[in-house]
Amino acid sequence: MASPKLKPLHFLPFLTVIALLFLAGPILAATFEDIEDNVVEKVLPNGIKVILLPRPVAPVISMATYANVGSSDEHTGITGIAHIFEHMAFKGTESIGTKDHKKEKEAIRKVDEAFQALKAERNKRNLASPEKLEELEQAFKKAQNEAAEYAISNHLGEVLEKQGASGLNAFTSFDQTVYHYSLPSNKLELWAAVESDRFTHPVLREFYKEINVIQEERRMGIESSPNGKLFEETLAAAYKAHPYHVLVIGHMSDIQSITREEAREWFKKYYCGSNLTVCVVGDLDPKKAMPIIEKHLSEIPAGERPLPVETVEPDQLGLKRVMIEDPAQPFLAMCYHKPDVNHPDNATYEVITTLMGQGRTSRLYKRLVKEEKLALAAGCMALGEKYPGLFIHFALPNKDKTTAENETAILEEIERLKTEPIPDEELRGVKTRKKAEFINSLDSNLGLAINLAMYENLTGSWRNMFRQVDRIESVTAEDVQRVAKQCFVKKNCTIGEIVEPESE
Repeated sequence: MASPKLKPLHFLPFLTVIALLFLAGPILAATFEDIEDNVVEKVLPNGIKVILLPRPVAPVISMATYANVGSSDEHTGITGIAHIFEHMAFKGTESIGTKDHKKEKEAIRKVDEAFQALKAERNKRNLASPEKLEELEQAFKKAQNEAAEYAISNHLGEVLEKQGASGLNAFTSFDQTVYHYSLPSNKLELWAAVESDRFTHPVLREFYKEINVIQEERRMGIESSPNGKLFEETLAAAYKAHPYHVLVIGHMSDIQSITREEAREWFKKYYCGSNLTVCVVGDLDPKKAMPIIEKHLSEIPAGERPLPVETVEPDQLGLKRVMIEDPAQPFLAMCYHKPDVNHPDNATYEVITTLMGQGRTSRLYKRLVKEEKLALAAGCMALGEKYPGLFIHFALPNKDKTTAENETAILEEIERLKTEPIPDEELRGVKTRKKAEFINSLDSNLGLAINLAMYENLTGSWRNMFRQVDRIESVTAEDVQRVAKQCFVKKNCTIGEIVEPESE
């Protein structure tokens, strides 16, 4: 649910990885160039960008459909709708998931009417009539039950799985929504036909039933989770203007009041051809595959590519602190505003992430966990890609240790980062780990398909994926010091912490 970073990619065999770690840079570059040369791309007449990468290792293809829309595109009143539509995209179409669509359509209309009447009474709040609410609730449930008679639950998944589909899933982040799965390579046309159907003629059946599921997700992941509550409150404090201030799952009151019609309007605006990218990796011949894909996916209406978010988060004017009292395990998160993924210093932030908080050799882990026993865990992560995000240092305090002690230690390590140049050997080790992480995970067709689509949309070209190693290699000790001095300053920081309740 939280925004993923651009993930390292997967596709080289293990022995190649080991060899690459010991061979010179030019060989690595040549390997990436060879892969680039095999990529075939085309923009369909309706604006859909198609990226194909043949990789005939096994008779399997993996597909990713990337919608350039996430929760950052929402506004007050419909928070969570990007995630809601992700669920709806698995509910089928006019021909998949229904026993009789003509009758079902009329039944769905009655459900919507019943919900609108119930919502209108709920919106009276304290002035609402309890008796009227009960009456409307019963009418709403009855309409839902009648509509359910025409629905075939999970039919889309069953259709695909019977044809050998695996990994059928999706995710929504702040910046994108991605649908993905794998199929035997002779089922390419099945995928193209189904994908065209569900993004041309989706039926948002079982809408309010699924809303109940999403409400429970929020209760479990946020409202019943001290860390979830802390993350939500800290984001709200760190951002006062930009939509990143709301979690992807949205506010409970919005989830409860969003209508099927609002979800349909969301689909019409953001799931048009000009806002979609599809990527297929695996056992395919691009010359044969492209006409099949174009035949089916060209049916999706072109639409107009929506504008990006224009709201810019203003500079923070001073330290912000959020404290949640809870008898649960204490937790500390120190969040600093950082640039977006296309900023020239993005690779430097990647290096700092590894240096400070990735793995057992990172500075925070060695000091806070191994040496001083201040924390059970400590590290770094980043949030946000398309727009300026947050660089987060975190620590899980050890027994009898406090968030304050961990905060002091982290601040001292940050100061060290600013004042002491990284020794050449340590910087080299960080770069090696970072590149190994990148290369080691190049083994999955599905991961490669998702990442090609992500780089295409987030950076402007899938080719930038293959420049990542060069960017990491170019980072200097001076770059690290400069960025640390710019970013890790008091007034740019929002601190969130879980503390034990004070005894009265």
